Amino acid sequence: MADPRNHHALIDTLGAELVPVRRLPPPWRRAARWLLVVAVIAAVLFAHYGAGGMLRRWSGAPDLAWAGLGAALTAVTAAWAAFSLGVPGRSPRWALLPLPAALLWIGASGLGCLREWVAPDTLVAGPHQAGHCLIFIVSFSVPLSMLMIWLLRRACPLRPVLTAALIGLASAAASASLLEICHEFDAAATDLLMHALAVAIVIGVNAAMGGRLLQPR
Repeated sequence: MADPRNHHALIDTLGAELVPVRRLPPPWRRAARWLLVVAVIAAVLFAHYGAGGMLRRWSGAPDLAWAGLGAALTAVTAAWAAFSLGVPGRSPRWALLPLPAALLWIGASGLGCLREWVAPDTLVAGPHQAGHCLIFIVSFSVPLSMLMIWLLRRACPLRPVLTAALIGLASAAASASLLEICHEFDAAATDLLMHALAVAIVIGVNAAMGGRLLQPR
């Protein structure tokens, strides 16, 4: 028969080796920290480019302002949804949180496809300039995605691929919002196609690679 004293000794040993786990802040607070980094980048871009060009474009084409607002709100809600899905027991319906803002972003941006016919005198981006937009969005999305993945890895999300896709959406939307600060052209079909391609690339890569990085180990 096993000696009960050995059991108590084992329990005492295991208890002595336990390390307290620091509780994670609520999702909205962790999302706010990530968004603070985005705000700092925006402040740097405003300091360099100023806000005059962006405001002039928005006053001449209000749909651009609505698209910019939609992109910013998509970044906020997608980030909040991603951190919320990192909490065990949270419903996957949190992934629908950025949907209204994304529809505003897409709908307002879609008006740019008609710009060359409705307002032929507007300055629209050609293929070369549109390519720069793609590079900008992807380049800024990479560090923003890596930062959010790093912030979320400790949470071990139960739906890593869905969470990673939301990370990609938040990062791409934030990058598109930052692009508004230094974008010199009104939106047109070519420009919007490049924006959509950049967003799709960021979301796809995050879902493929970020999902693996967020897998519980």
